[in-house]
Amino acid sequence: MTKRLFAALFAGMALTAHAQDWTPSRPIRLVCPIVGGTVDALARLVQPKLQEAWGQPVVVETKAGSGGNIGADFVAKSPGDGHTVLVAFTGPITVNPTLYGNLPYDPLKDLVPLSLSVSAPQYLVVHPSVPARTVAEFIAHAKSQAGKINYGSIGIGGASHLTMEMMKSAAGIDLLHVPYKGSAPAVTDLLAGQVQASFLIAGNVLPHLKTGKMRALASTGRARFASTPEVPTMIESGFADFEATGWIGFMAPGTTPRPVVERWSRELVRIVNLPDVRARLLAMEFEIIASTPEGFADYIRWETPRWSKVIRETGAKPN
Repeated sequence: MTKRLFAALFAGMALTAHAQDWTPSRPIRLVCPIVGGTVDALARLVQPKLQEAWGQPVVVETKAGSGGNIGADFVAKSPGDGHTVLVAFTGPITVNPTLYGNLPYDPLKDLVPLSLSVSAPQYLVVHPSVPARTVAEFIAHAKSQAGKINYGSIGIGGASHLTMEMMKSAAGIDLLHVPYKGSAPAVTDLLAGQVQASFLIAGNVLPHLKTGKMRALASTGRARFASTPEVPTMIESGFADFEATGWIGFMAPGTTPRPVVERWSRELVRIVNLPDVRARLLAMEFEIIASTPEGFADYIRWETPRWSKVIRETGAKPN
């Protein structure tokens, strides 16, 4: 998404403070629909801040599987009382409605957006054993090893999955998809050479780039990452308009009353803008969005048909 569109969606982020206040009366559950990685990291960044604000325990629970659908469905079917919140990402919200076709929940009816917190482009990374230092060299290598190179993703329908499917289609290469239940196992197997390539956001790969345990060939934003100015974008590498962004936000059950939604959104916007939290997020190369519920809803409506087009054009399947 361009900066202009972000500005249009998220202008006027601050929510009115005079809305009826709500406070939790028992422990809060932050449900992560994927194992580990930056989704879990964001949840654990906001967890102690929420506890401090509300004086109630906040528990991060992982309910992974089916491309994030299990966790999303769990929250969608939970009581809308403000005590169960989904740590949402691309897959179960904007991709899976098309990829799976018949979800047990509707992302914009059975879930209500609270705030889109962060977004980030991805890196195309390879294991050091892959004899490629550019996208062109990787494509040439993949064509010489047709069907023999594995790529890992953080899960079926996630940005890492569909971004590689976009590249496969555009470059005319054949790679084998190995989906994982989150970025943590995907990164582990890439480091071990069990898979040879992946698209992953910066927070999952930067430490390994510095040690040489992974090699970055390109990134998927409009501009290069400030921390790796030597790594070109996919656009610079010959793929016009190749832009693919991952994001993380928070959603509640669709029956959640408006005052509860507004209180959650205010707290989430405040927390991600705290100096110590901002510093951590910026160190992971995230762009901090901190949107309103309406801005997040608009973003979901914009992104869903975009990924739907990718799925149709690439023939991506959930299995």
